[in-house]
Amino acid sequence: MTTPYPPEDREKVVTKLPTELRRELKVRAAELGTDIQTAVAEGVEAWREAKDRPVVDTAGGTSFATYLPTGLYGKLKKDCTVQKITYNQGLAQSIRLWLDTHPSPAPRPPRTTGARRIVYGNQKGGVGKTSTSAGTSQAIGEMGHRTVLIDFDPQGHLTKQLGYQMLDIDAPSLAKHMLGEAKGELRDLLVPIKGGDFEDRLWLLPACKDAFLLDAKLATSRTVRIKETALEKALEPLEQDFDYIVIDCPPSLGYTMDTALYYGRTREGEEPNTSGVVIPVLAEDTSADAYDMLYDQIQDLIEDMGIDIALLGFVVNMYDSRKGYVATSSLEEWQNIGDPPVLAVIPELKEQREAVRMKQPLLAYEPDCEQSMVMRTIARKVIG
Repeated sequence: MTTPYPPEDREKVVTKLPTELRRELKVRAAELGTDIQTAVAEGVEAWREAKDRPVVDTAGGTSFATYLPTGLYGKLKKDCTVQKITYNQGLAQSIRLWLDTHPSPAPRPPRTTGARRIVYGNQKGGVGKTSTSAGTSQAIGEMGHRTVLIDFDPQGHLTKQLGYQMLDIDAPSLAKHMLGEAKGELRDLLVPIKGGDFEDRLWLLPACKDAFLLDAKLATSRTVRIKETALEKALEPLEQDFDYIVIDCPPSLGYTMDTALYYGRTREGEEPNTSGVVIPVLAEDTSADAYDMLYDQIQDLIEDMGIDIALLGFVVNMYDSRKGYVATSSLEEWQNIGDPPVLAVIPELKEQREAVRMKQPLLAYEPDCEQSMVMRTIARKVIG
């Protein structure tokens, strides 16, 4: 994806758009692999030259921010004055015009291998598995895909950060379903994640502390014949109801991680890199050491099980070039690996921390901040 406008030569524009128009813009931009900022800029340029401009009902609009090439918004406002319409209406018409002239591509063929499966894993804690799996899931939901986000870490940071309660230790849970100890349907444990343009498309499977014992129980269980398949068998009932299943893994190299890696393998009949593993890292040496251990585990599983597990890419999280040589040289080393690629670099900014503090999804709390934009970039690259 490229943009004809230099990123450093832009100005922020804040307006109000109807919810459905904003959602449609995000979905279409994702479908076409186009940056939202570029789409809006192209729409404004086309609107200024158009003779027929579609009127948009902007009643009940909510805040929307984007960046336009410096000076373009000023030209739009002058044209709106001549047309005797509000600036909000002018920008809404521009977006509507872009949507009308950039139709959705042909639908993809029906899935034959169930939902696509994205596993976020790294043996090291504190690298951003939770924040990036959550942000990417929200972005995928924005694009119109029904998505389940699974908190597979018994510490339950994901569940708590989104403002939900962990499952009671004696209640049904994912771990109990994996061990064949639960009654009822797994889908009954799902809770909808509210807020933002992903609402009604994103669900959470909360964590339960019983997962602390999962490794030991998998090792000794007589009901689970092949340990690595336990997660897949538990999640299978969800796959026809959802497009994506995203898993936030614990910082572990045990059986639990094996089940997640196996679940993210490339299945028979599935296109390469359709499902796989995303590795969040920091720009520091300890992340590299942790990745080496995860890589060895993945390779052992590939050899032992005769399967293929795609490494979809790295996400370099909490990056701040002001930290100096350690940060900049480490980032360069991640980028030089090449395969898997660096999908994105997430800057060290306050919005993610604030969203966690407020127990809100990032893309609902600050949908137009730089970190949210990067989450959408990761989502576009992951879903292809």
